[in-house]
Amino acid sequence: MDDLQEFARQVFAAQPFSQFLGAQLTQAGPGTAEIRIPITDPLKQQHGFVHGGVLSYLADNSITFAGGLALGGNALTSEYKINYLKPAVGSLLIARAQAKGVGKRQAICQCEIFAVQDGEEKLCAIALGTVVTAAA
Repeated sequence: MDDLQEFARQVFAAQPFSQFLGAQLTQAGPGTAEIRIPITDPLKQQHGFVHGGVLSYLADNSITFAGGLALGGNALTSEYKINYLKPAVGSLLIARAQAKGVGKRQAICQCEIFAVQDGEEKLCAIALGTVVTAAA
């Protein structure tokens, strides 16, 4: 398990876009991942809500981590869909993803994204995606 977590940390640290957004990989295990982003003004759209692109990034990256770890290594998102349930407002975003079905070359994963406001988590998006092993 320690090797898996170290692998996940190294991969995450090598992602310039994740660093740019201030994202943190806070949990990683076989088939699971959690990514957090502090909500800051540059991540908001004109109504003061977190931009949908930030939520989409969280869905994509957490799904890929969960699926990639379930598949044992190097992986890519093949496709995903996201449903925005309510505007994301507060101080923190948390994406939690799980591999729901794992085969030899692909994993089907689900992600829930929460906005934390006044210490309370509110579900603001759900995503479902397919992760595939990357060609060598």
